[in-house]
Amino acid sequence: MITKEATAPAPVPARADHEPPRPAKKRRPAWDEVPRWQIYLPLGVYLVFTLIPFYWILLFALRPAGSTSLVPWPMTFDHFEKVWTDRSFGTYFENSVYVGLATLVMTTLVALAGGYALARFDFKIKRVFMLALLCSQFVPGALLLVPLFEIFAELQLINSLGSVIIAETVFQLPLSIILISNFIKNVPYTLEEAAWVDGCGRMRAFLVVVLPLLRPGLIAVGSFAFVHSWNHFLFALMFLNNQDMQTIPVGLNTLMSADSVDLGALAAGGIIAAVPVVIVFAFIQKWLITGFSAGAVKG
Repeated sequence: MITKEATAPAPVPARADHEPPRPAKKRRPAWDEVPRWQIYLPLGVYLVFTLIPFYWILLFALRPAGSTSLVPWPMTFDHFEKVWTDRSFGTYFENSVYVGLATLVMTTLVALAGGYALARFDFKIKRVFMLALLCSQFVPGALLLVPLFEIFAELQLINSLGSVIIAETVFQLPLSIILISNFIKNVPYTLEEAAWVDGCGRMRAFLVVVLPLLRPGLIAVGSFAFVHSWNHFLFALMFLNNQDMQTIPVGLNTLMSADSVDLGALAAGGIIAAVPVVIVFAFIQKWLITGFSAGAVKG
């Protein structure tokens, strides 16, 4: 027989009155709850440190020679006229544009073919080839000068813009091929298969289906190749001896001598060299960010 005492539930111990309550967790403030001064103050300090060098270059380029004013007034463009005509910066500018555009086209085409092969085909040395491309990024450009100079001398390309274009393309290809292959991997393979079913060959399917989807990646790779070849100094200095073949980075170096430096002309030349790069990035900023973020998703 079960008694009432046996079936009664065990009493629950009462909570001690002296036990302190647990503190509530503090919620992190959301982005819109952060005081604006905590955002704008660091950005303002960074902006000041960024814009001061640009203002200093504009100051030396626009104020008259010998002036010590902190405001470029009266404003003059004599320094720009001097470097453009007397220092042959017009010729340097044309050579740099030619080298940059040719490097852009050659790098994009070769990287497109190599990236498609890495993304769509399997072969025995694929991993070894990818490892070689990655390891080549650790090789500085100075180590390539001697072998490239010997090759160009045998091909009679010394003192020719073609030597600089080939060298810049070779230097840009490893990273460009890796990026393009990642862009192509992000394009579904089923799209090409559907085009094959509809009667397209591999080349036509690539041109019609895949290539339009690679526009952000191509713009990113092409712009990177153009800017690098525009700013690169070493190859143009070593492979070009004739002054009429020099590019803008080498032309800027000619404005500095061991005895004196023409700061006004040097600042004007620096602005001429920077304007095309700023314009390129201003127009392709959206495509550049989209392209690089897309190429980093899958590898």
